[in-house]
This record gives sequence, C-alpha cells and structure tokens, in this order.
Amino acid sequence: MEELTKDLDTTAETAAGTDAAYVDKKRYFWILSVFWPATPLIGLYLVSITGWSIWYGTVLILWYLVVPLLDVMFGEDFSNPPESAVSDLEKDRYYRVLTYLTVPIHYASLIGSCWWIANHSLNALEFLALALSLGIVNGLALNTGHELGHKKEAFDRWMAKLVLAVVGYGHFFIEHNKGHHRDVATPDDPATSRMGESIYSFATREIPGAFKRAWELEQVRLERSGKSVWSLENEILQPMILTLGLYCALLAFFGPIMLVFLPIQMAFGWWQLTSANYIEHYGLLREKLPNGKYEHQKPYHSWNSNHIMSNLILFHLQRHSDHHAHPTRSYQSLRDFKDLPALPSGYPGMFFVAMYPAWFRSIMDHRVLDWAKGDLNKIQIEPGMREYYDRKFGSVAPAQPNAMAAE
Repeated sequence: MEELTKDLDTTAETAAGTDAAYVDKKRYFWILSVFWPATPLIGLYLVSITGWSIWYGTVLILWYLVVPLLDVMFGEDFSNPPESAVSDLEKDRYYRVLTYLTVPIHYASLIGSCWWIANHSLNALEFLALALSLGIVNGLALNTGHELGHKKEAFDRWMAKLVLAVVGYGHFFIEHNKGHHRDVATPDDPATSRMGESIYSFATREIPGAFKRAWELEQVRLERSGKSVWSLENEILQPMILTLGLYCALLAFFGPIMLVFLPIQMAFGWWQLTSANYIEHYGLLREKLPNGKYEHQKPYHSWNSNHIMSNLILFHLQRHSDHHAHPTRSYQSLRDFKDLPALPSGYPGMFFVAMYPAWFRSIMDHRVLDWAKGDLNKIQIEPGMREYYDRKFGSVAPAQPNAMAAE
C-alpha cells in the first residue's frame, strides 16, 4: 500500500502519450471492492475462534473507524488515466469480472449471517451489531448495482437487478439512471439534499420520493409500448419479485427470527444509499436558464472525493463528478478534475458525520458557500433556513430572496 501511495501522484503517461505506457497502479487493489462484502462472514469467523462478541460489529468498526483513519493515512489520489488509455481500460474484462464476483459474495454474506442467527444464541446487542454490519455491506450492494446498472449489456443489467434484490431496493435501477441523473442538483430531485437540511429530514423526502419517481418513469415507458405497469416487463417488479422469493426462502429455512433480522439489515442498507445521496450533492444547484430548463449538469454539480482507501472498496464511487458527467464510463476510467467541490473525507467518514447535523453543517456549509462564490441564490437551501443563512453569511452573501427556498 505504501508503494501505491507513492506512485499515485505520478503521471502514468509518457511524453509520447501511448496506451502501452500506462499502468493502472490500482489494478490489483480493486480486489478490495470484491472482498468487502465478505466482511460480515469474516466477523463471524473471528467470533467463532475467539468467542469475543465485539466481532459481530466488525463491519461497523471498519466502516466508521478504520477506513476513515486509513483515508487520512493514505491521503488522496489525484492521478488520472490518460485519455489514450481509456478505450483499452474499458475493454479490459478483468475490471468487469470483479463487479460480477461481488454479486454471489453479497448473497453468501446474507445467507451465512441468517444461518448464524438461526443457529446461535445472541443477546440483543450482538443481534443488532450483526444486523447493522450486514446492512452496511448489503447497502453497498447498491454500489455494485449502480456500476452494473449503467451498462448496456443485458447480462450486466440482470446482475444489477440480482444484487439490488439482496437489500430490496430494486427500483434504484430505474430511479437512479433515469431520474436522478436527469434531475440532479435541481429542486426536482428528491435525491439531492439542500443546505441546512438534516439527513433525517432528507430521508423522509428521498426514500418515498425516489420510489414514486421510479414507478412513474417505468409506467410511462411501459404505456408507450402499450403494456401494463403490472407487466412482468416492469423493471421495478422484476427485482422486487427476486427479493420476495429470497426473503421468503430465508424465512422458511431459518425461522421467524428472520422477521426481525431481515427488516433491520434492509433498513440500514437503505440508510447507506440515503447517506450517499445526502452527501453527494449537498446544497448544489444547477442554474435555471431563461427557457425554464436547467443548465446541463457538469462535474462541479457533485461533491468529489479522491481518498484512496474508501475508493478502493467502493469501485471509485467517490469520483462522483466524472460519473455524473459520463454515466457509462466504468469505475477504472473515472477521472479527477481541477477545482471540483471536494469532500474533506471519504464516504465512510462523511456518513458518520452526517448523522450529527450540526457537525455536518459546520464542515460543509462554508464549502457550499465557497462553491457558490458567496451567493446564496446559487445554492439549494432548506425551506425556512434562508433567514438563518442570511444572518450567518450575510457579510459575504447577497441578501436577495431565494426563489427556490421560498417554494
């Protein structure tokens, strides 16, 4: 890892700029993204050999403590693959196979954890620690679904549906690709948070709003083809049926305790997506044009993070700016740009901070203001919070009324 850190700051392209000169220094470190979903099973193994119940919370410890510390230790990676190498990177099946491999591992972690719960006596704290640990990695199944769901091949898209079924969030396949990418950083997007909005308030808007938008989009698509929204061609119903079949099988095999365990891990899995959506576009706003439409989304309409460790376990999800600019570009090809709005930590650290609204605002609000060059009118602000921000930032920000906030 030390060698990786030293090499990341160097350019991989020679003066000639040939594809042959480029070597992906992170090529084999991406395997960490494959191993990550297995961490609940690793925790159970540690419990079995040590008898220490703390290992039920292995994922919680790694996610909220160890990975943020490693992000600090290893720092950030600002290097980019040269454009001349991108075509070969995209064709290299190694990178795609890694995403495929995570799918069965998510299923193994879910089934293995359910088996353990059914066959061992756990107290309430141990039970909750395992459920939340599983919820974190299954929530990040949405990241695998995110990567595969943007691809055009039918196999990739079905793999996305399979992995989304693990956590019962199959509508993400439609909502993210066709809804969020269209409306991001506008008041029309329930998955874009507003400055001054707590993550808890955001969740009550984002979770139902995302499902509603996904269902409406799929209904329009099917009706254009003369088909019912209740058809099996509904790409929301397909993963929903997979989830129902999977969870019913787990209930049948492992008993009524699944009626408690599965909803807890599912809810915390959904919380991981809410946390990601909350931090990825906090306060950012695309300019509304004279014709009433919003400007085309650009890399600076997303918060970016180049922190090495968390990117290696998240298939580069944190290079979110380039992803929104080029949604079909695969994780290994995503780039950093100069002067992007940047998060001060990787996602695990920011997820933890977001759970404490005052702390999160103290870190992020001035960054949003800097992004808007001091103009509150260029920021999405939580309704009812404009007066507060006028008082707080009035010395540097114009005090004109914010039409968006007034709505």
